[in-house]
Amino acid sequence: MAEPASKPSLLFFILIFLFFTSTSPRDLPDATTTTTTILDVTSSLQQAQDILSFDPQTQKPSTNTTITTTAQSFSSSTLSFSLELHSRETMYRTHHKDYKSLVLSRLYRDTARFNSLTTRLQLALEDISKSDLQPIETDIQPEDLSAPVTSGVSQGSGEYFTRVGVGNPARQFYMVLDTGSDINWLQCQPCTDCYQQTDPVFDPSASSTYAPVTCQSQQCSSLETSSCRGGRCLYQVNYGDGSYTLGDFATESVSFGNSGSVKNVPLGCGHNNEGLFVGAAGLLGLGGGPLSLTNQLKATSFSYCLVNRNSAGSSTLDFNSVQLGGDSVTAPLMKNRKIDTFYYVGLSGMSVGGQMVSIPESAFRLDESGNGGIIVDCGTAITRLQTQAYDPLRDAFAKMTQNLKRTSAVALFDTCYDLSGQTSVRVPTVSFHFTGGKSWNLPAANYLVPVDSAGTFCFAFAPTTSSLSIIGNVQQQGTRVTFDLANSRMGFSPNKC
Repeated sequence: MAEPASKPSLLFFILIFLFFTSTSPRDLPDATTTTTTILDVTSSLQQAQDILSFDPQTQKPSTNTTITTTAQSFSSSTLSFSLELHSRETMYRTHHKDYKSLVLSRLYRDTARFNSLTTRLQLALEDISKSDLQPIETDIQPEDLSAPVTSGVSQGSGEYFTRVGVGNPARQFYMVLDTGSDINWLQCQPCTDCYQQTDPVFDPSASSTYAPVTCQSQQCSSLETSSCRGGRCLYQVNYGDGSYTLGDFATESVSFGNSGSVKNVPLGCGHNNEGLFVGAAGLLGLGGGPLSLTNQLKATSFSYCLVNRNSAGSSTLDFNSVQLGGDSVTAPLMKNRKIDTFYYVGLSGMSVGGQMVSIPESAFRLDESGNGGIIVDCGTAITRLQTQAYDPLRDAFAKMTQNLKRTSAVALFDTCYDLSGQTSVRVPTVSFHFTGGKSWNLPAANYLVPVDSAGTFCFAFAPTTSSLSIIGNVQQQGTRVTFDLANSRMGFSPNKC
């Protein structure tokens, strides 16, 4: 009589066994197991030391290059461009004598950068229009594309650079890449006030395709801050660290190596420019606004891979060539109806050591009013998380690294370690978990970074009281980041540089 009753019990235990053995640890982190990865301490410190002694003159790219005007002009979004991306140290040798001073300078600039983005968002949330913003008074005197990306750490910035041609005949210039802004601009002759740049300053009078924009044009009305003088449109862009550019707004041909050129791209011709742009001639805005380069190219997608910030190597910036393989992590790409510049990504949580961190779901949610959410930005260096997300993340990491020697905080980093004398250490993994179920596991060097040459490493995340969170370029380095605009998704592909 007891035998029939035992069969359902046996079946029950078999089903339970199959459930747990078929569930991937990627989908269900095991609370009893800590996943770890190796941080190569020696390699990180060597790169930090090498960047101080790097001399761009020994590997100086050619400048002032003229591209033949027989290159095909592109207007279709079905065509692909590829540009090389470079680190800033390939242009201008650092003046810092030790690595810690370089890091502190970089963090100072990064904080200003972050503040400028959150301020811009706040203005949008409060419906402050461009008519409420007045330019400062100053005198101004008489579609698949690819490019190289370079790190800007040697100047104390977290920016990356590419090289494009401007005008006809085209002259080559290093330009900052910025997914957090829309306006393309470069320094122009005559200069009322221009900072030092690697290439000769652009002379619009020497280009046959330069055309000033009128005050009545759609391009002028799309500017956040503009004014009019003599029927011509003037622009101004201010950055959070006090840097700014001011000048004439115009259209010009922009060329991409041997890939071809695009005519009538709106850009600022800056006669009065000040700030920490040393080395680059100007900026390419890759944001989602109407004046950005991505919109002017009618790009269906773009992607970049950022080289290690202490590297002299290069990678590429590609337009209209989505390549998301099986190892790519995809996530929803979202827009904020209050501000079209930023690229928001659907993030549901984070894990440390394979274990989900207890973070309120609201910490990463973009609400209907435009508050909250997390964006992906190549111009911000350090990932910023709302305090309610950062605190439990940091605490989880600190709890799993009690075997490492702690040391005092450095600038905005509150969790630091003394790894002097170590060649490598095992640390818990840190992962982003996106809505849709995919997770992105970061390399150890992307979240435990050296802040001096003596072996001090810090957890490279920072808290913010702002509603906006940002995934910065330190976490992105070595990963191809794809903005699939046509399909409203993002892709993160490890080791695709």
